[in-house]
Amino acid sequence: MDSHLPDHFKCPISLEIMSDPVILSSGHTFDRPSIQRWLDEGHRTCPITKLPLPANPTLIPNHALRSLISTYTLLPPLHQIISQPETLISILKSPSSSSDSKIDSLRQLARLSKRDANFRRRLVDSGAVSAVLFCLDCCSSGETKLQEKALSLLLNLSLDDDSKIGLVAEGAIDRVVAFLLREGSSDCCALAATIITSLAVVEVNKATIGAFPGAIEALVAILKDGKGRERKEAATALYALCCFRDNRKRAVDCGAVPILMRSVECGLERGVEVIGVLAKCKEGREELESYGGCVKILVHVLRNGSSRGIQYALLALTSLCFHSKEMLLVTLQEGVLDTCLGLVDDDNEKVRRNSSNLIRVLRSGGNHWMY
Repeated sequence: MDSHLPDHFKCPISLEIMSDPVILSSGHTFDRPSIQRWLDEGHRTCPITKLPLPANPTLIPNHALRSLISTYTLLPPLHQIISQPETLISILKSPSSSSDSKIDSLRQLARLSKRDANFRRRLVDSGAVSAVLFCLDCCSSGETKLQEKALSLLLNLSLDDDSKIGLVAEGAIDRVVAFLLREGSSDCCALAATIITSLAVVEVNKATIGAFPGAIEALVAILKDGKGRERKEAATALYALCCFRDNRKRAVDCGAVPILMRSVECGLERGVEVIGVLAKCKEGREELESYGGCVKILVHVLRNGSSRGIQYALLALTSLCFHSKEMLLVTLQEGVLDTCLGLVDDDNEKVRRNSSNLIRVLRSGGNHWMY
């Protein structure tokens, strides 16, 4: 692509398109990394004129040329991006880069990092995380495309377990939660929720994210008012966080239970997974018991849901029936015992185990059988 661009866009040393053009005292322009490397090697002459330079040469940013290059929304050749991603990263870090040039850079980096673990590690080592966070900080409310591409790259960088803790330490959660709290696009909210799910794979991150002000509250708010995909991703993120014991009460305190139950009634089966986990805590069970028609909703999933939905509906009913005689009686009245007997030979091992557990509780009358 750069073969069709003006020669003065290229650094005289590297012969590549300049990302950070600077003027030497000789009057010639070079890409900062190239000329800095030349000077660090001890050279004190201009690479072009061979004339002597001061002991400490000053590098003056060539803002005019940099702006001109940006308007071309330049992208290096594919092999160059893979071997030298720093060029695109510098575009993200530069306050003078245009939105279009940043979007193009993010698109290229996201495409290459999606399936290439080695390239992701190279990006992280090259400072891509801080560049993406800087890019997110500089996004204005109307730059939806830029926000979406930055979040997509951040999601890719979070795929490797070795990077998950580092991303949180660098402040990724602050930016992600900010997107969940603001009225952004549906796609951006969904991406932000997915990033939380990815980061929460690491146990210590579950605690850190759950304790972050507004994180769980924002996910619950999306479950309540969001649209299709973002609601599914919010439910998945909430499930990941609530696998950590301390986060369950936080979710209940944010009003998650009634919102989840209404979501399940409306067909969001993924909400049953969160209900199954919240039913493990006393506060969650109390909210479920007070929700009218709770057992009927769970039984409907039990008889009509997917294997995963059935698995968590069984888990929730087992918790409720074990701790509440009233819930146990209501469950029996719904004919759940016969339904469970039909599930003990299910192909899914977890469904078989959970149905056997519920059968045991129902037959024992909830006599404090520990499952």
